[in-house]
Amino acid sequence: MDSLYINRELSLLEFHKRVLAQAEDPNVPLLERLRFLCISCTNLDEFFEIRIAGLKQRMEIGAPAQGPEKIPAQEVFGRVQPEVASLIASQYALLNDVMFPELAEAGVRFVQSHEWNDEQQEWLSDYFDKQVAPVLTPLTFDPSRPFPRILNKSLNFIVRLHGRDAFGRRRHRGMVQAPRSLPRIIELPEELSRPGEHNFVFLSSVIRVHVDRMFPGLDVDGCYQFRVTRNSDLYIDEEEVSDLVRALEGQLAASRYGAAVRIEIGHECPEDLQEFLLDHFNLQEEDMYLVEGPVNLNRMSTVCNIGDRPDLLYPPFTQGMPDELLTDENIFEVLSKKNVLLHHPYQSFAPVIDFIAAAAVDPNVLAIKQTLYRTGADSPIVDHLVTAARAGKEVTVVVELMARFDEAANIALSNRLHEAGAHVVYGLVGFKTHAKMLLVVRREHGELVRYVHLGTGNYHHATTSVYTDYGYLSSGKPLGEDVHKLFLQLTSLTEATGMTRMLASPFSLFPALIEKIQRETTNALAGKEARIIAKINSLNELQLIDALYVASQAGVKIDLIVRGICSLRPGVKGVSENIHVRSIVGRFLEHSRVYYFYNDGDEEFYCSSADWMERNLLRRNESCFEIRQKAMKDKIRLHLELFLGDNCQAWVLNNDGTYNRLSPGKGEERVSAQETFLANLTTSN
Repeated sequence: MDSLYINRELSLLEFHKRVLAQAEDPNVPLLERLRFLCISCTNLDEFFEIRIAGLKQRMEIGAPAQGPEKIPAQEVFGRVQPEVASLIASQYALLNDVMFPELAEAGVRFVQSHEWNDEQQEWLSDYFDKQVAPVLTPLTFDPSRPFPRILNKSLNFIVRLHGRDAFGRRRHRGMVQAPRSLPRIIELPEELSRPGEHNFVFLSSVIRVHVDRMFPGLDVDGCYQFRVTRNSDLYIDEEEVSDLVRALEGQLAASRYGAAVRIEIGHECPEDLQEFLLDHFNLQEEDMYLVEGPVNLNRMSTVCNIGDRPDLLYPPFTQGMPDELLTDENIFEVLSKKNVLLHHPYQSFAPVIDFIAAAAVDPNVLAIKQTLYRTGADSPIVDHLVTAARAGKEVTVVVELMARFDEAANIALSNRLHEAGAHVVYGLVGFKTHAKMLLVVRREHGELVRYVHLGTGNYHHATTSVYTDYGYLSSGKPLGEDVHKLFLQLTSLTEATGMTRMLASPFSLFPALIEKIQRETTNALAGKEARIIAKINSLNELQLIDALYVASQAGVKIDLIVRGICSLRPGVKGVSENIHVRSIVGRFLEHSRVYYFYNDGDEEFYCSSADWMERNLLRRNESCFEIRQKAMKDKIRLHLELFLGDNCQAWVLNNDGTYNRLSPGKGEERVSAQETFLANLTTSN
């Protein structure tokens, strides 16, 4: 152990291993295991597009060591690359040795080309001629026809050729690009499958088998799939930007053809063609991954949605609804009397959508203000905001255009809101708006009343069924005033001060967290009970980690539930012996952020949009709201205790940076937080 801090990239890879472990877990339903395998591959794609790309850039310019552990980029890459190679090998071994056989036994068969019978071959030949060939463009190369530009993560084939073309010139290599409009997985008709089975064929197999038809007159002596992953991080120079939308649109187009950082090639591809591709993309052998299977595993996720095989999926459940909302009263009448805490996905996100829908058509509502980070392409929330704007209400939407991989969708929804007459404000370059806030101003009895929704997760109706988050609905006057101040901060760029119920990045949240950790430290040194619990997605902020180390040395008991990256090293003698870190990985993506401080018995509970990362605390606009009602505090405390008692889906962080998965010991009660929430699902969850 060279440092008190764990490298961010290596920690993130450990998370990717935990996700892959879900795909390997025989206790997980089979199609859900396939889904986890696809998620694992998607995660790794992003790892290359952002993290590996960043490492390569730092290596190229000789940038100084970054991160709290201060490891040079070259050394980090040297440690990361074999880990990545091992992870990819594990993915394909799982697919070929376990998933394919078990899926076939269950009646979900991926039929390899050598297994096609005569009827299947005939159908696929016709399918190629009618559905595939018309949109393919075969290419050969010469000085006037250079190697084509390859789109990021697209499916391509390098083809070995022999003979002369129609113009008498010898041809040795060709290429075929598969348009993204073509489905990567093809389901064979029912009559070509065994009774009760679903039979699927990879598009890559169909193209490879029939590629000779694309090069008539030439001999095809091999066709090999490959896929290039490119640097996809966007850079906007704040000093040079005069039109953020236009600049971002330009960057989006350029990012599709960023610098290559990885190439995946079918394992049977000859060495000379491997070298040709490496040379063309300016990659080294260490950047090449030979795979035994399709190069785009994540496209297999479409198979996970088979409608007639519920036995291979997680059991469905009906989302609950808080008792407070099971009434004939409208949402404003309910919130005028009491606050409501929502726990997604166990409780429905519908009340939040209904809240916006009611506000959009209520004649007494004068204004709606909302932050949008990720919403999805067909968002009902955006529909209601458009309705409100067209009805003449003052609608202000703070849209974060720089939400990674959702930039294009956010530009589109911004244009739609603009056209409806809403005020659209873009997040400040360099300080992303990641806060989750909604404010409704309503006239009641001659006075203006503020209603708010605050959350730990995005206003995305689809992800709320698979992400765990908290949402809070209230008409409390102090809270409404705080949210009003935060919207002023976002629109006028003036600091929100004097808040009594909220903390916010980049101004008040970070110093408040440091102060609260130091308060627990002081209490511990005075012989008082001291306790900190944080449930977050990531932790890498150096000053905060150091404050936790000092607290641990003072005797503060610290439990951290960190889903992903954790740069803090627990269990170091004399430094972090009182800090325990665990990660929960299960059916749902643990996304909620909760901070708990014992505070000498006057317990404090906060829910937030912010992780304990440098970017969230110092370079983003984040919201953090206090939970004060006893019943809600008791509920959240119970939830935290369940996560800390989980011995089925919990992984414990060792001080060497690796994780061990917990399992119930002999005679020990089995505890799974997510399963418990589902088992106890009632209208008052």
